[in-house]
Amino acid sequence: MTDPRPRPWRGVLVATALPLNDDLSVDYDAYAEHCAWLVANGCDGVVPNGSLGEYQVLTPEERTRVVETAVAAIGGRRVMPGVAAYGSAEARRWAEQAREAGCGAVMLLPPNAYRADERSVLAHYAEVAKAGLPVVAYNNPVDTKVDLVPELLAQLHGEGHIQGVKEFSGDVRRAYRIAELAPELDLLVGADDVLLELALAGAKGWVAGYPNALPAACVELYRAAAAGDLATAEPLYRQLHPLLRWDSKVEFVQAIKVSMDLAGRHGGSCRPPRVPLLPAQEAAVRAATEKALAAGLA
Repeated sequence: MTDPRPRPWRGVLVATALPLNDDLSVDYDAYAEHCAWLVANGCDGVVPNGSLGEYQVLTPEERTRVVETAVAAIGGRRVMPGVAAYGSAEARRWAEQAREAGCGAVMLLPPNAYRADERSVLAHYAEVAKAGLPVVAYNNPVDTKVDLVPELLAQLHGEGHIQGVKEFSGDVRRAYRIAELAPELDLLVGADDVLLELALAGAKGWVAGYPNALPAACVELYRAAAAGDLATAEPLYRQLHPLLRWDSKVEFVQAIKVSMDLAGRHGGSCRPPRVPLLPAQEAAVRAATEKALAAGLA
């Protein structure tokens, strides 16, 4: 039986970088333009207030306005905000704010103030699901130290707490185990540098970083990979991979913003404690970006 519920997390959803002014205040006009530009270049939606959007260093007022800006720019169905917070009650409040703003779904990390056990993870997702929006889990064991293994994801889905998962473990083998244990749970590519592998394994979407700089090329790559068109996807993946792999590095926000600047977008600075790339890192990002742009990728 076909699931009648909409699944707005399918396709290419860009984890949006956040344009900042010289004084590090948020440039909301530039952010609205950026969201619209991404959709105009083939992306299906945006994920504001993720790590790439520097949500950890935003005030509550800024975080609220970022979501409202995205919704006003491209419509709520295309917006899936990150609602991560130290406490479940706060995360639920962010999910309620997303619902009130008109968003179609939210993305939620497990508890990340400490290494939460399985019972805590289940309670956390159950609480946030009460907000009434579909929840896409975000498995990032590298940063949170909490691993949403396939068995736990299947339990979360079976209890109705999540409808999808952004998989960032880097272990592409998990795609097949997740499909076996929870065939109706949508797997989303969570790291740019395993896009091809997870798309071929049946991923239904990509929560992506590098479309911030090169949306059309990234969308072409995803569409080809999802269709099994390796003749198109494989050479394009090789061309883009020197950039895509930065999405899995500690300096991913700074790297993507450098690429945005080179592509004519508003990348700019990051808020502390993030600091600029080291000279060698910036040179590597610049070289890879310039090579991609020279090859006509945009």
